[in-house]
Amino acid sequence: MKRRIGVMIPSTNTTVEADFALAARGAYTVHGQRMWLSTDGPSDFERMNRDAESGAKYLGSAKVDVVAYGCVMGSVTGGPAADQALLATITREAHAPAVAVMPASLEALRSLGAKRISVATPYGEQTNRTLKAYLEGQGFEVLGIAGEPTAAASGAQGINDQPPESVAKFAPGACAPEAEALFCACTAWRSFEVTDVLEKRTGRPVVTANGALLWATMRALGVREPIRGFGKLLAGIA
Repeated sequence: MKRRIGVMIPSTNTTVEADFALAARGAYTVHGQRMWLSTDGPSDFERMNRDAESGAKYLGSAKVDVVAYGCVMGSVTGGPAADQALLATITREAHAPAVAVMPASLEALRSLGAKRISVATPYGEQTNRTLKAYLEGQGFEVLGIAGEPTAAASGAQGINDQPPESVAKFAPGACAPEAEALFCACTAWRSFEVTDVLEKRTGRPVVTANGALLWATMRALGVREPIRGFGKLLAGIA
């Protein structure tokens, strides 16, 4: 029987499931549970996270093997302690191990030996400041953080509609020459599809939000086989 991956995502997100399915190549199935998100302010993310307990129960009824929580700013808003509490709740209610995108991204960057990083996002200035403070609080030196203007102006759902080619055009310019890795934030931004392209253009390892989430998900399942075509991180799952 194929392994079942449950994903918990903002209601506006149409990218996580597609990215996981793109990498699946028939090896597993993906089952989504949405958490209501109407805008993208801190209170909205806090309300969204309160849906996690009931959402995890629904995924548990589908007998998923793992649950992946996929919202960068939902993690950042609450901070690391809130993330761990959220994961404990999901694990308890879904009766399955759980991973979350920001803990996964931090672990992925560390696994690549990256402490000095550049960050590309589809966010506005205030959200970028919040993300930068979070990353620095976790021991990273953020050399620069840049938001793609068209995506930032498009709203929570509109980010999903930005083509991967626009990410491939914008993100390399955000990578400082001295950066040890480039982090592409946001699970709705279509950076995962062009990870290989970004690595070629920057000459650096690239960690995308969905790539890190998938990497952590595979590790939680005990899967160690490389997934090629989506950057160094997934090509060297260990």
